[in-house]
Amino acid sequence: MGKYVLAYKGGKMADTPAAQEATMQAWGEWFGTLGSSVIDGGNPFGASTAVQSDGSSGKASAGLTGFSVIQADSLELAAKAAGGCPVLASGGSVEVYETIDM
Repeated sequence: MGKYVLAYKGGKMADTPAAQEATMQAWGEWFGTLGSSVIDGGNPFGASTAVQSDGSSGKASAGLTGFSVIQADSLELAAKAAGGCPVLASGGSVEVYETIDM
């Protein structure tokens, strides 16, 4: 069984406290469907920067907004699990990356 990073891009924060509570409930329900496959529920990202090979830094270009780590039997099954992610409902996307044990 492999480990997969779910990298969240985009989406938006709900405007009202009630909508924010509904969003948090949707995330909790989704994580509940994933069950024990969740290794690390992750977190949303805050401020970011990108460090270049010359040591300079500037704006990060990826637009990532958060992450989680799950276990799955294949990349296809990890992507299928990502298909229920609440970030999709707010216009975001999920990129799924297999990690490589070293």
